[in-house]
Amino acid sequence: MKKGLLLAVVIFTSTAGFAQAQEGELSGTIDVTYVGKYLWRGFDLYGDKSAIQPSIDLDLYGTGFGLNVWWSRANASSFENAEEVDITLSYSSNLFDSETYATDYSVGWIYYGYPDQPRSGSTHGGRGDTNSDTQELFVSLSWPEICPAGTVPSYTLVKAWTSESGSALSRGLSSSGGYGGYFHIFGIGYDLPIEDLLPDLPEQILNLSVATVFNDGVNGVDQDWSHTVFGASTDFDLGNDLTLTPGIYYQSSWEDTVNPSDEFWGTLGLSYAF
Repeated sequence: MKKGLLLAVVIFTSTAGFAQAQEGELSGTIDVTYVGKYLWRGFDLYGDKSAIQPSIDLDLYGTGFGLNVWWSRANASSFENAEEVDITLSYSSNLFDSETYATDYSVGWIYYGYPDQPRSGSTHGGRGDTNSDTQELFVSLSWPEICPAGTVPSYTLVKAWTSESGSALSRGLSSSGGYGGYFHIFGIGYDLPIEDLLPDLPEQILNLSVATVFNDGVNGVDQDWSHTVFGASTDFDLGNDLTLTPGIYYQSSWEDTVNPSDEFWGTLGLSYAF
């Protein structure tokens, strides 16, 4: 891992730790999730193959700062160089707490790392198949009180770029240009209560979501509305701070340079909160 990345992580966690005594304790979640396919911003990175994706998510002493380390590995051969380790540093809070237009927000930085990839060579298309790490800055906004029916709209702006200016990604993947650019992600979420799903479970919450993405050319694709993802998931409390989360997802793909096929897949996650 590059020295600059390690320095950023150290500075971030140290700054958040100064408020430990005043704000609270370190807490977080350890998660291991199986995914039937790995879809990232519309791209099918493992060619319809499944993956295991463990992560650790830390709430840094109740300050609003968070640190997430996430790993993905395909459950198939020929994807060894696409093994991915991501680090996310973020800050989350809210504005206008007592108003109808109350706003939850999160700002942060993501580093996408591929430790097994060569540092030079040709690209093969697809973010997980290149020889360059990438980075993102993001701002995510949601409005939990603006819709009386409980629907929560959201908007996320993402700025993406390569980590190395001389990499093959930065020189251009296609006639459309290089890797960098913006994603605009428009979402809607709704928590649907379900009564008497199981005998010992009086109420279960089904988390429904829809997200539509505009890609302005990231990864050298055509600028367009690229896809919409429909999702449904729910959490089962297993006790002892363990949660089982199954989910199903469907992607309607619109832009062939991102993904020429519609996609359907399932996920199953097991998490431990501490």
